[in-house]
Order: sequence, then structure tokens, then C-alpha cells
Amino acid sequence: MHRIFTTSVASVYPHYVAKVEKKGRSKAELDEVIEWLTGFDEPALSRHLADQTTFEDFFAAARLNPNASLITGSVCGIRVEEVEDPLMQRIRYLDKLVDELAKGKAMAKVLRSPA
Repeated sequence: MHRIFTTSVASVYPHYVAKVEKKGRSKAELDEVIEWLTGFDEPALSRHLADQTTFEDFFAAARLNPNASLITGSVCGIRVEEVEDPLMQRIRYLDKLVDELAKGKAMAKVLRSPA
């Protein structure tokens, strides 16, 4: 089992916030991206953060967006669409969306909205 699986989302979330805010995006935009991927609205996300939910339990409870498979590209040199472990792939999806948000991509593109 990879160490990130048992890491709490709350311990990583402030780093996500700092990353996107440093690039001029907002916490609200980050939360919108997380909601799109997981189905967790702001109260549900806040509960998971307060409860120190692990990534494993966080994604077990999530309703993964049906368009999540449209997330492609590399995170840390690893192509997210080629990650074999389903949980690790979901974590990489989240990382990729945070990266795209921080890089200034339009929200419609980050959320894989139809053209």
C-alpha cells in the first residue's frame, strides 16, 4: 500500500490551496474542481477535512465524475491515464486538475466541459 493512501486529505489540502492561490486562482475554484471530480459539495468536503479522512476513504466515498477518464497528461512524469491502481489514478486525477487550475487553464477546460 502506498503511503499517500493513508495520508489525510486535510494534510494535503492546504498545499493545494497555496499552489492555486500563488498562481492567482481561488480556494473556491479549487473546491469547485474537487466537487466536480468527487461529487463532494462544500459541506461534505469540510466534513472530510475536519474528520482527517484518508485519501483511501475519501475516494471510496466519492462519486467519481463520469468524465474523469477524460483527464489525461502527466503528473510528476507519470501519465495519469496509464496508472494501473484505481485509487492512485484518482489521486493523480486530482493532482492533475490542481496543476491545470494553477497553470491558469480555463475552468471549462479543467472541468472537461463539452465544447
